[in-house]
Amino acid sequence: MAKAKKSVPEGFTAVTPMLTLDQAAKAIDWYQTALGAQVVSVNPGPDGKIMHAEIRVAGAPIMLHDAMMGSKGPLEMGGSPASLWLFVDDCDALFKRAIDAGGKETMAMADQFWGDRCGMLTDPFGYSWAIATRKEDLTPAELEQRQTQFFKTAGK
Repeated sequence: MAKAKKSVPEGFTAVTPMLTLDQAAKAIDWYQTALGAQVVSVNPGPDGKIMHAEIRVAGAPIMLHDAMMGSKGPLEMGGSPASLWLFVDDCDALFKRAIDAGGKETMAMADQFWGDRCGMLTDPFGYSWAIATRKEDLTPAELEQRQTQFFKTAGK
């Protein structure tokens, strides 16, 4: 067995999401259809549940597995407090694709004061996704000015 060359595997960053799902195989199919996910690996256990899988969404790795050994998926818990933020070249097109595939819009696609265009949806498996495209690179002063203006008008 060869010793690892690096502590973080090639193609990963130090933090990689790992999703627990109530129906991992169906979720993988949905992520392919709705988000254009690429399947890297799927490792089912003897009972057919997914013990470990890896997909890539817009090149970013996501690990996932079925709920087992005491873990619970978001559907069993009424949703997840964790969400995923996905930057893509065309957020409008991917957002529409995900909604058309059965995602539920939770925040309409719109230009945001911090320079992104983004919208949010919940996938059929209980995870929330922000789908965004960076439209403007703001200086700290520009961001502060826009944020101040946003909070003045947000409640009206």
